[in-house]
Amino acid sequence: MAAAGSSRSGSPALGLGHLLTLAILALACDACKEVVLQVPSELPAGKFVGRVNLMECLKSANVIHLSDPDFQVFEDGSVYTTNSVVLSSGQRSFTIWLFNTDSQEERELSVHLEGPVEVLNQRLHTEKVLRRAKRRWAPIPCSMMENSLGPFPLFLQQIQSDKAQNYTIYYSISGPGVDKEPVGLFRIDRDTGNLYCTDRVDREQYDSFELTALAMTPDGYMVENLLTLLIKVEDENDNYPIFTQKVYSFTVLENSPFGSHVGEVCATDKDEPDTMHTRLKYSILEQSPSPPMLFTMHPRTGVITTTSTQLDRELIDKYQLIIKVQDMDGQYFGLQTTATCVITIGDVNDNLPTFTRTTYVTSVEENTVNVELLRLSVQDKDLVNSPNWRANYTILKGNENGNFKIKTDPQTNEGILCVIMPLDYEERQRVTLEIGVVNEAPYTRQAGSKSSMSTATVTVNVKNQDEGPECIPQTQTVRIRENVPIGTRNDGYKAYDPETKNSIGIRYRKLSDPKGWITVNEDSGSITIFRTLDREAETIRNGIYNITVLALDADGRSCTGTLGILLEDVNDNGPFIPKQTVVICRATMSSAEIVAVDPDEPANGPPFDFSLESSDSEVRRRWKLTRINDTAASLSYQNDPAFDSYVIPVRVTDRFGLSSVTSLNVVVCDCITESDCTYRTGERTGYADVRLGPWAILAILLGVALLLCILFTLVCSVSRASKQQKILPDDLAQQNLIVSNTEAPGDDKVYSANGFTAQTAGASGQTTFTTLGAGVKSTGQETIEMVKGGQRTLDSRRATGYHHHTMDPGRGGHVEVDNYRYTYSEWHNFTQPRLGEETIRGHTLIKN
Repeated sequence: MAAAGSSRSGSPALGLGHLLTLAILALACDACKEVVLQVPSELPAGKFVGRVNLMECLKSANVIHLSDPDFQVFEDGSVYTTNSVVLSSGQRSFTIWLFNTDSQEERELSVHLEGPVEVLNQRLHTEKVLRRAKRRWAPIPCSMMENSLGPFPLFLQQIQSDKAQNYTIYYSISGPGVDKEPVGLFRIDRDTGNLYCTDRVDREQYDSFELTALAMTPDGYMVENLLTLLIKVEDENDNYPIFTQKVYSFTVLENSPFGSHVGEVCATDKDEPDTMHTRLKYSILEQSPSPPMLFTMHPRTGVITTTSTQLDRELIDKYQLIIKVQDMDGQYFGLQTTATCVITIGDVNDNLPTFTRTTYVTSVEENTVNVELLRLSVQDKDLVNSPNWRANYTILKGNENGNFKIKTDPQTNEGILCVIMPLDYEERQRVTLEIGVVNEAPYTRQAGSKSSMSTATVTVNVKNQDEGPECIPQTQTVRIRENVPIGTRNDGYKAYDPETKNSIGIRYRKLSDPKGWITVNEDSGSITIFRTLDREAETIRNGIYNITVLALDADGRSCTGTLGILLEDVNDNGPFIPKQTVVICRATMSSAEIVAVDPDEPANGPPFDFSLESSDSEVRRRWKLTRINDTAASLSYQNDPAFDSYVIPVRVTDRFGLSSVTSLNVVVCDCITESDCTYRTGERTGYADVRLGPWAILAILLGVALLLCILFTLVCSVSRASKQQKILPDDLAQQNLIVSNTEAPGDDKVYSANGFTAQTAGASGQTTFTTLGAGVKSTGQETIEMVKGGQRTLDSRRATGYHHHTMDPGRGGHVEVDNYRYTYSEWHNFTQPRLGEETIRGHTLIKN
């Protein structure tokens, strides 16, 4: 809603009608609460007077009239002067009429302006009234204008206690603005209770003050409860709205549709929110370059949009706007600020690249490759070095053989035409190319507006060149039967002169001949067999033998070609059996399959005939061949052969009677699979490839380690026993050991308590024997015989003789072992009774 007010009019009739309307409204509407505003004596035009609460009077007023044309009121209740006003009598009044045309409601609000003199008189009048009537100790709403011009101290209000009728009352205040920051801004008359402001106040710093008033007797007695006084600081439009940026930068694409969003600006105002002082309005003051205006700004949101579809970056790529923001909803007396907005026009591909020339002529020598023929230039108005400007060239016609290529120079945007495959003057003397160009980015204009591709024609003239011989085709072939006689001649490789289309004057040389089988005639290129041709040679693949030939003209220019000799097969190889070792597991198989092959062509190979080639009747009686198919037969045994290896000669004959004999090594084995037989009978059957697996090797190593541990344990235990102290006293060393089942004395046997050492003849180690019979270890089987007295005899008999040695009982005398060998049963029969006898005698001795 716009500001409402009465302005002076030059038309008497209009003024009379206006006054009549106001009079009718004054008679018809209900009166609202009167409002008193304290103002200076002089008010300039556009000065904020104060604020009235229109909503309290009529919430939905849509028509507002004022009786005084020197004032105007806005929908938020802000009252401003429209002209300079002087309060000559110290006061002035006017009426605000509010009207709702929908509900036909009407209200009237009276506003009284009081200057400083009138305020003082009112204060004196109030004091007189208070002396005659009781005043209630209660908070009184109070407000003051920010940045008030005074005079100071400025009277605000008076507080009084009802107890002042009977007692002398002193008034005091405390709180922000009194004894807290800002200190000393307010003071109160101790005797009268008049409240004053001593200086101007900035609402943006302090929007209100809450004071505490006290009423006390001179002797300090508080006659009233604490009274809270709220002083509101009324806002004045003293702060300019400020843009958040001094310079705004936005970008919008060219050819954007009407109403396209460009950007949004924003401003702030420190004055009181939700008032006319902070109601901002945006606008564009100026556009550079000059109109037509291509942009507009929303007055409330600050959003900038386009007003035209004719933005063309190629004409103007940047615009500058001077924008304004003004408070008071844009009223002429509102405060305003300006800023700059720079709008850059973004590029789109709305301009096609066009060739600077439509026809080009160039030339190139034949057989030339990787050379630059010419450069084609284009023009494009779009932004340089952008995808809208960079060109892509394409050869549309004339390059069906792929001889040419065109690429873009990234620096100059030119098209570089090159030859990548040689041209032949004898085939084509002139080539015409049609070349098109487009941008990297797609074209944005509508398809029907103009053609989307520019084209140019390039004529390439091919220059003739004196060329060397041509090896065409590169690979040539001839057919020759293998095993033909040495010296046989045949056609060879042929090269041609491209100018004369014949082979006259061309010389030939052999560059490669892996086996040296042929020679090449220097003048004609024909070949002669130098060694026997063998189709089944190892290096021959698919029956083709390749040689490389060099062809030269009189000027030394040359070309290289390959001559492939197709070797026709001759039946010169008999069939044979490649697998010459056959394993038959008798538990699961009664026969084995043998397969024959023939190196010759299939026409000279199967079907094969298998037969036993042996004059031994035993072989024919035990073995039998049965044909399976054209290349395989079954070898089976007829009587159960022993597990062994057999050599069986087998003759294989091809369809033309050419044959060969293969000796098969047939192994008959007690196995389930061939691998079982291989590991079990490798040495016996002659297999040289039998190897121990990793697990077998590991098992052997673990067994050896276990045996070493046992041996080490025995040696350690014998050593400890030899070092033990004597169990029997020395005087019992010659005691008798009695063999008896009773405690009666037995046969006398004398044993030494000391150990002895036995050395085996021919051995490097020594074995220590403990008391009461220990074994002797040697390379053979030994026996020990215990005899009476202080002597021990170790008998070791071998086939070569007998040796007897006596050991000293005190020193553990030397024992000699003969080379005679006993069996284990004899050793066992000899030692067991004696060990038992010695054990019983030992127990008897201990008991005694």
